[in-house]
Formats: sequence, structure tokens, C-alpha cells
Amino acid sequence: MSAPIFDKVLIANRGEIACRVIKTCKKMGIKTVAIHSTADEQSKHVRMADEAVCVGTPLTRDSYLRIDRIIDACKKLNVNAVHPGYGFLSENAEFSAALKANNVTFIGPDAHSIEAMGDKINSKKLAKEANVNVIPGFLGEITSHKQLLEVANEIGYPVMVKASGGGGGKGMHVAFNDKECVEYFDLCKAEAASAFGNDTMLVEKFIEQPRHIEVQVIADRCGNTLYLPERECSIQRRNQKVLEEAPSSLIDPKTRREMGEQAAAMARKVEYVTAGTVEMVVNPERKFYFLEMNTRLQVEHPITELITGVDLVEQMIRAAAGLPLSVKQEDIQINGWATEARVYAEDPTRNYFPQIGRLTKYIEPTGEGVRIDSGILDGSQISVYYDPLIAKLSTWGQTRNESLERMRLALDQYVIRGLRHNVCLLRDVICQPRYIEGRITTAYLTEEYAGGFKKATMSAEDDVRLKVTAALFRLIRELTNSCVNKHEIKKVHVNRTLFSALPGADGKPSDALKIHVSGTVESCNTHVEVQINGEAYGTVSLKWTSGFPVGTVFFTNTDGTTIEEIVQFFSTNEVAYEVQYLGSIFNVFVLTPEENAVFQHMPSHLAAKSDKQVASPMPGVVVDVHVNVGDSVTAGAELLTLEAMKMRNKIRAEVDGTVKAIKVVKGQTVDDGYVMVVFE
Repeated sequence: MSAPIFDKVLIANRGEIACRVIKTCKKMGIKTVAIHSTADEQSKHVRMADEAVCVGTPLTRDSYLRIDRIIDACKKLNVNAVHPGYGFLSENAEFSAALKANNVTFIGPDAHSIEAMGDKINSKKLAKEANVNVIPGFLGEITSHKQLLEVANEIGYPVMVKASGGGGGKGMHVAFNDKECVEYFDLCKAEAASAFGNDTMLVEKFIEQPRHIEVQVIADRCGNTLYLPERECSIQRRNQKVLEEAPSSLIDPKTRREMGEQAAAMARKVEYVTAGTVEMVVNPERKFYFLEMNTRLQVEHPITELITGVDLVEQMIRAAAGLPLSVKQEDIQINGWATEARVYAEDPTRNYFPQIGRLTKYIEPTGEGVRIDSGILDGSQISVYYDPLIAKLSTWGQTRNESLERMRLALDQYVIRGLRHNVCLLRDVICQPRYIEGRITTAYLTEEYAGGFKKATMSAEDDVRLKVTAALFRLIRELTNSCVNKHEIKKVHVNRTLFSALPGADGKPSDALKIHVSGTVESCNTHVEVQINGEAYGTVSLKWTSGFPVGTVFFTNTDGTTIEEIVQFFSTNEVAYEVQYLGSIFNVFVLTPEENAVFQHMPSHLAAKSDKQVASPMPGVVVDVHVNVGDSVTAGAELLTLEAMKMRNKIRAEVDGTVKAIKVVKGQTVDDGYVMVVFE
């Protein structure tokens, strides 16, 4: 075995990307050093690395962004090279230069390349010089509202208002009129100053019906600059990617080659070395325009690796060591299709507000073509200090449909307990006919869920299957509790009638189905005949191990058609059962005939929602208060600006009213549910 390229590599990052880099380093025989804050002392990436060093408190500016402490760690531990992952210092020219000055190799681009591409205004000028298609707009800084509106009206609405030094969906908004243009300009400017320390603003034409498609490039110091097949990243919320796939269903071979050649030209223009991504916006006619170049490894790189077989981290390490890439352009082919879902600790039913807390149970899905990139363990804490990404779930298939089917199964098997997450949304999107047909744009989520995402899209047949499943759950639970060995049910014949219903608006059972089941129940296998409201439904089989949350239900109708669904069983309070079905969690009442009769006369326990109070929808920091006591406001008016997970959120009034009290001040940290404004 040959000697490793580097003896020891420090990963200047945390979470899943740190774990990802460590895996390739181990494969290449390279020792690794993890850095961590005091909050991450027991995290997965720290446990995986050969050595670890604490670089500060949970605040990123006092730990993961401390260049001096990272370089000090490199010196003390005899580190040869540093991989920055993405985010944090990955596109920081000062960091790249500082490492070089201390004889530590940066596994990333040179400082001059980072600087050239880090400013969106400058990068567009360079793109134009490299004969890369650029979006119509003003190639310069916007410094005032007057100039802003002059340029916006000259270009024509809609326009994209964005921070020149921004990224990751922060500091950018689409404006459709003068009012929105001014509002978003101020919002993006403040957000960019807070997140990036650079509030330089630009305005450009917003391409309608756009698709966000990017090209992976990789280059070495031996004159090789390659492009890899494109990634489709159009499914976004708040300009941040949620679902990606490679290749894109829109792009044909001719366009793929043209995009790739322009991306490579962009990289050569700035003498780029290592992995990078050239992001494009593409219209329905496949006309593409340069957006920006990310001078780092991209979050969604796994799907490119899945369809090409190229380990991008390995190529980055080779390039940093001055070695040629181990692949040539002609070696890069498309093999199959890959899909990536970003699993976030956020509540998509509440405007994607981030969630914090501990994962009380965490089980990752497995199976053919399934890849998980995560920095999470059972019991891990999702902290307010860092991005709420839990994991990246990727699936590969010979075809797009096979990749999507494997993704559906994997999402159904993914067990995440202790806090809310977005699996329900991800699962719903990939099963939508429009998505399956590939008719997507960056406005997909807004268009498909105009009133906001609530729960899984259910048909009448789905509703029946959910209620039958919950009924079986009650039967099995009762039998399990009656057994001496709680994990083993000996073969028992059942002949029961139960009523199964979802809660109505008043919290009581509504539209109950009368479900009669007869058949056998035993450990891991239940097989019963089912009648619904006195009519034959068919047979239902459930394969489930007591104590394990995931089960598989087979519904065979009287016509012989069989539908297979994966479900998860949650908690119960004797008559109300939590079931995860189609990705969403449902509370289902399962009642005996006697209980059903009694429940009809029970009072509702639902508390009326108060429209007199405005509570914080998430933990965060109040960065601005826009109203005063005594102000009269209308529904939709801005009340406060709340910052959480580095994103700024406008909190608006839901009803007309007069402000009676303001319970917060600028700079105050609030918890989820904290009452901030009270109306008369």
C-alpha cells in the first residue's frame, strides 16, 4: 500500500459534511482531526475522527469561524492540510491565505479564486468576459432606493433583489413591484450584513418559470478542468434547496455539453483548482444563464457521486496535493438517476420554522440504492446555534422512477422522534403527479401548496387505509399488553368491531368508520378479513415487530388488487393512536362500540385560538420591532422581525387590531410560543 497523500487532515467543519470528509480520508489512509465547539463535544464527527480539539463556545464566531484557533490546532497537532467542508470558512479567502502562510495546505481554491467569485457583481463581469451567458441586470452596486427603483423599472419586473456576498438562500428575494422592491432591499441588506458581514446589493432580472440547475466542476494544478453531469435543484423554500436530482429531466445532451463547457470556462477564467459548482438558471426552452459560482464542495454533491462513481472529496485531496485528477473528461458518464432529500428539523406546516431539541429516537433507512450523509446519532441535540439539517438522504436507481420509488420507501422507513421534521413534505412532493412528470420550477412549493403545507395529500382510499391501520394497531397493542412476554404474541384469533375516526374541528371523533376484523394476530404477522360499515373490504396483513416503530401493511381489496404501505406507530393514550402514514403523523381515534357512543357526548377540549396574541413561531432573536403600543394595524402588517438559524422572518398580524402591549425588545431571545404582542 502506498503512503497517504497527507499524513493528517483537519476538517474545519461539523456535522454531516465533517463525517463525509472523514470517511474518504479513512479510505485513503489519512488520519483526521475534528474541531468542535463545547456544544459539539459528543457529536458524531468528533467520535469518528482520530483526534479532536475544542475551538470555543457554541457561537460560531467564537469557534468554527475562529481562524486563529484553527491554525493553532494545526500547529499543535502537526496537521498537513485542512478541508473546510461547506459553509463556515469554506469560501473565506483570508482563511485560505492564512493556511498557506502557515505551510498548511488548503483543500480548496486559492484565495484569488475565492475573492473573484465571492462577489456576485464581480463574478458576473468575469463570466461575461469568459463568454458565459449572464442574466440581464445592472453590473454594479445598488446604493439607494432611488437607484434601486430606476434599475428595477428599466429591467422590468419581476426582479431579484440580492446581496452580492450572500449565499445559501440568505439575502435574496423576488420583487414584483416598487413596494416589494424597497422592502426586500432593506431586508436583504440587513440579513446579508448579519450573516456575511457584507451588505453590498445588486438587482437583476428574475427569469420566469425558472429551474435552478448547476454544474459540478473539478480542477487540478496540472491543467485539467472537468465538468460533471448537472444537478437539478429547483425544489426550494426561501431560496434554499430541499430536493435535488441528477441529472435534470429538462436537460438534453446538447444543452448538457454547452452548460458544462461554459462552467469549465468559468473555472479556467479564475484559475480555479478543486471542486466547485457553477449555478445556472434555466428557462423552459433550455436557455441558461450564469447565477454564481460556489467555490467549495456543494451540499448536494452525493447525487453527482452516485451517478458518476467519482469520489469528489478524494479528487479534492489529490488536487490539493498537486496530483492530477484520477479521471478524465471522457471517463465521466451518466449511470442511472439519483435523488437527494434534505431532511431538516423544521416544521413545514408552520412556514418551515426551525425546530430545536433532542432526537429521542433516530433510525436511518437502509436498502438497495440508499445513501445517508448525516452527523446525527440517537440522542443528538439539534441546537439553535447551527443549521437545522438532520441528514441528506440520497437514493439511486437505473431510472428516475426507480430512484423516486426508493426515496419514497426510504422516507417512510426514516424514524425521527423528539422534534418536528420535514419528511412529511418531502414524501408528499415526490409523490405528486407534477413532480413525477418533471414539470417543476423554483416556485413549485409556493404553487403546489399555496396555502402552506398542512399534511399528506390523501385520497378517500388513503383515509380508509389509515383508519384500518390504526384499528389493527389497537388490537395488537391490547394483545401485547396481555402477554407475559410483551414482545411475543402467540397466534390469537380475533373477531372485533371497532370505530376508527380522525379528529373533527371540535377535537372529537369525526366521520368514524365501523371496522369489523376477523382473523389471526401473532408476533410479526397479522392477517385479517375486514368489513367497512358492514360491507366486505378485503384482507389486510400487517408485518410488524413489537417495540420497533416501522411496519408494513398489505391491503388486498375484493378485486384482488394489493397496495403496500409502510407505516410508523407512535404513542397512544388508550383510544387515540399516532400513526405516521404517507409521511405525515395523524392522530386517529380507535374506539370500541361502547367508547364510540360515550365520545359523542363528551365536551370538546380544544382551546379556542386567541387572535389577541402574537406568539413566536420558533426560538429566535428579535432584531426589530415595527409597531408601538396604540398603533392600529391591519392583517398582514409587519409587527416584528425575528432571526433564527441565520434567517430573518417577518412576523405579521393575522387580524386587524390595536396594539395593547409589546412584550419584547430589540435583541431579546425568545422561545417557541413566547407571547410577543398583545392586541386590545
